[in-house]
Amino acid sequence: MKTIAVIGTRGFPGIQGGVEAHSYHLYTHMQDVRLRIYRRRAYLTEQSAQSFPNIEYVDLPSTRIKGFEAVWHTFLSVMHILFHRPDVVHIHNIGPGMFAPLLRLAGLPVVLTYHSPNYEHSKWNAPARWLLRQCEKLSLRFSNRVIFVNKYQMEKCGALDKSVFIPNGIDPVTRSDSTTFLEKHGIHAGGYLLAVGRLTPEKGFEYLIEAANRLPQVTQVVIAGASDHDSTYRDLLERLDTNKKVIFTGFTTGEDLRQLYSHARALVLPSVNEGFPMVLLEAMAYGLPILCSDIPGTRQVDLPEEDYFTVKDIDSLCTAITRLLDTPDEPQHYDLKEYDWNTIAATTRQQFCKN
Repeated sequence: MKTIAVIGTRGFPGIQGGVEAHSYHLYTHMQDVRLRIYRRRAYLTEQSAQSFPNIEYVDLPSTRIKGFEAVWHTFLSVMHILFHRPDVVHIHNIGPGMFAPLLRLAGLPVVLTYHSPNYEHSKWNAPARWLLRQCEKLSLRFSNRVIFVNKYQMEKCGALDKSVFIPNGIDPVTRSDSTTFLEKHGIHAGGYLLAVGRLTPEKGFEYLIEAANRLPQVTQVVIAGASDHDSTYRDLLERLDTNKKVIFTGFTTGEDLRQLYSHARALVLPSVNEGFPMVLLEAMAYGLPILCSDIPGTRQVDLPEEDYFTVKDIDSLCTAITRLLDTPDEPQHYDLKEYDWNTIAATTRQQFCKN
């Protein structure tokens, strides 16, 4: 049984983030390997104590300093790996991929999962974007295998011979009849637009709030997510909410998130940048109508053309919301066979053996 060391994620369970959600579902469906997950201690929650038979956690110090936390924690993780050698190292994303050359120099095979081009995120200044581009070059060159969750990004990077497209996945879900979480926050079942994600600028929540301000037929917007490092973006969103239509529920998981998906009128995903947003698959699993910005990350799934609106364009978003609210509120049916986590875990497992 191979031992796989996993770095580049804050950890799981109970930790916010797309990479974190991806890791949780992927590794809990991977029963035939030993997994050593390196987690950032500063992000652990009560839920993080949940254990799994073949998963070992290594919790190391970390900070919440933007631009430093990932580098520092990955460095500590790599030092531990060098003394506790696994069979393969699985790195998530290009920033932590800067350590791929060191791991290869130490004789360790490396598999990289490329989630998104982080240098496109507006939160980074010019020097940070330059550094992330260098990390991308190192990651792609020195990894033995590269997994892309976004087919467009794989083609953009040249579709290397060692690259493979493996999408994100979704488990079967059942709708919740309970509304206790909604009642706690004053949310009206069936009457709100739902947005889910970390409160970071690349999620584009400001465009949704501005559209809600313009449309009297939009009475509530629920944003389920929390800030990463500081409240600057959250403060901006609150200031934009001049008509007091927005309810912020914070980082929401489990039954609470299930209730939000089960009783929403629609999911709106106004992101500026995405790799392959898992919230899109989650909304599809619950049969929600969907509106999303027209970017490569959201084009990974087969949605009707009218479900897309022009990115950063409030007028386009208003038109899409108006059209949606004028149609009957009926469950949607999506084909999700391609996104089965058991198949995705098995395909990913195969990459660990191709070194």
